[in-house]
Amino acid sequence: MAGEAFSERKVKAGRLSIRDADGSVRVMQGAAEGPHSAIRIHDDTFLRKLMVKPDLFMGEGYMDGTLEIEEGTLYDFLEFCGINMAPQHVDPKLSNLFRKVEQRNIVGKAKENAAHHYDLDARLYEQFLDEDKQYSCAYFATDNDSLEVAQANKKRHIAGKLLLEPGMKVLEIGSGWGGLALYLAQIADVEVVSVTLSEEQFKVAQARARAVGLDDRVTFKLIDYREEDGTYDRIVSIAMFEAVGAGNFEEFFNKVAELLDDNGVCLLHSIGRKEPPGLTHAWITKYIFPGGYSPSLSETLAAVEKSGMWTTDVEILRLHYAKTLHEWNRRFQENRDKVKAIYDERFCRMWEFYLQSCEVGFRRMGWMVFQLQLAKSIDAVPLTRDYIAGFEAENR
Repeated sequence: MAGEAFSERKVKAGRLSIRDADGSVRVMQGAAEGPHSAIRIHDDTFLRKLMVKPDLFMGEGYMDGTLEIEEGTLYDFLEFCGINMAPQHVDPKLSNLFRKVEQRNIVGKAKENAAHHYDLDARLYEQFLDEDKQYSCAYFATDNDSLEVAQANKKRHIAGKLLLEPGMKVLEIGSGWGGLALYLAQIADVEVVSVTLSEEQFKVAQARARAVGLDDRVTFKLIDYREEDGTYDRIVSIAMFEAVGAGNFEEFFNKVAELLDDNGVCLLHSIGRKEPPGLTHAWITKYIFPGGYSPSLSETLAAVEKSGMWTTDVEILRLHYAKTLHEWNRRFQENRDKVKAIYDERFCRMWEFYLQSCEVGFRRMGWMVFQLQLAKSIDAVPLTRDYIAGFEAENR
């Protein structure tokens, strides 16, 4: 029965009705209030798969229509799962073995992984991102901030932590579509070199720099960060660390330390988890971010320590990404027909499952974003954090 994929003993809140392929219905009800959903399973083979590996086959079932939402919404069903399905605990030794295989992001393979997600049709991202194409967690200063305002907040917040001064050399690891590099050059009169592995993002970022007359101060390179050399006053990396792979953390931070001036500062922004190290969600790995991994703070800071750098500031963004994903999904749904015209219905179902399951992850399953400020010198940044808010106030 489909209900066997869940244990009634673990149902804490909400209500889920499951109709099997033979028409039989099972209802699970938690003691507390929560989301209500009803699903229908069209294939008994799928039920067996779901019981073995729900983190892979639940998403595949929705993509293929084998799992149908009969009442409520996809988000209601995913939230029910997020609240009630117990997290999968993996033996640390087994986890390390799997991660070494899954996340072997050597030069070349990393480019292939990046292309899988970031070299999709550019029109797709236009349907749900803000005008600056910021594809990372926004920063909501108030509940009333629009996505555009929140993404501007994010860039300003990061710039404040970088302590930029005119004439500095800044390295960005992971360009996106160039928005942050152009912002930093404009707001602080600095020289920026930005590296990326996405050919599509590289083309767009170059064109944007030329269009605003900043191509003399902002240089985009289509290379792996490990191939960069030189010395930089500041290094910033936003939403790229998730593609590094757990086995490569020490290599990453050693490279940052090598590239950073003795008085330099680095700002790292990454999706993370509040739990100990684990594995990447199987469906996300297969369909969305091959080679990706959201690290725990413990394993990230352990690698920082071995690099010899100071961790000068840590900030945990808890629900900011949930709010970002909620807005991305709202916009995606408004433009769903346009996406379907570019790809097909299965792709749309895959993408909405991605956006909504990730929102549930940040609201219900211990996902978060962390920002680490790193430095080689103990006195590279002020002794208090007042300078961050001061910069934001001056440049709001």
